[in-house]
Amino acid sequence: MKYEVFNLRKEPINGFMPTLRAYIINDDSTYPEGRMRPAVLVCPGGGYGFCSQREAEPIALQYMAAGYHAFVLDYAVAPDNCYPEAQKNASDAIRLIRQNADEWGLDKNKIAIMGFSAGGHLAASIATMWDEEPIKTEDGSNRPNAAILCYPVISSKKGVAHEGSFDNLCRDDKELRERMSLEDRVSEKTSPCFLWHTFEDQAVPVENSLLFAMALKKAGVSCEMHIFPHGPHGLSLANSDTAAGEGGIVPRVQEWIPLSIKWLNDLFEKTKLGN
Repeated sequence: MKYEVFNLRKEPINGFMPTLRAYIINDDSTYPEGRMRPAVLVCPGGGYGFCSQREAEPIALQYMAAGYHAFVLDYAVAPDNCYPEAQKNASDAIRLIRQNADEWGLDKNKIAIMGFSAGGHLAASIATMWDEEPIKTEDGSNRPNAAILCYPVISSKKGVAHEGSFDNLCRDDKELRERMSLEDRVSEKTSPCFLWHTFEDQAVPVENSLLFAMALKKAGVSCEMHIFPHGPHGLSLANSDTAAGEGGIVPRVQEWIPLSIKWLNDLFEKTKLGN
């Protein structure tokens, strides 16, 4: 494995330097010549106030084990930064991955973004708004080919919203808060999505995923969704490696990793030689 950390800006913003951690699988001469692997960009959660390490490297290693180059984004958060800095960081990360595709043996048409909780909102905002200001690019090189959303923050509507995430992202800008209610931003240009949530989530209600899935259906965008009956918010891998406390180990929820990998393998045709 090749491990490297990249700065995503020339200079820090408000004292913070966003970074991209790269976990590149070393393919030697025993593999088919010209092998190009797919990739996953991981956006940890943390309410747009920090980046949870439980939802960072442990996730990247799972996808590496499945044959994916993996990347972890350490993005700008409150109180020093708010919208659109995190979105710019994620957009720039996807562009950087594509720019280095040939060097890393990476298929530039098979890049997925994934996120947890507020990181799910970040991933979903790129999947829906990649072609809008202030993150759009002339060549669309920031568009993810897929999105995996894990107990995502989606809606800013009362009774459904995770208020802390939107307070950190939007501060007192009510118009921006409405704009960042992502079930209203889905279009036919939105990337195919995989979503999972627990029915018992008290921090980010399951309605967030349901509203987003309904919007995807209306727009004709492919989606797979799993709702597990039990488990609190923030489960990550739902095992002892990532459990934050009592209730953090839920064997049934651990199924989400193989389910998401199977979905992504099918979407990216990873079952074929050379992928």
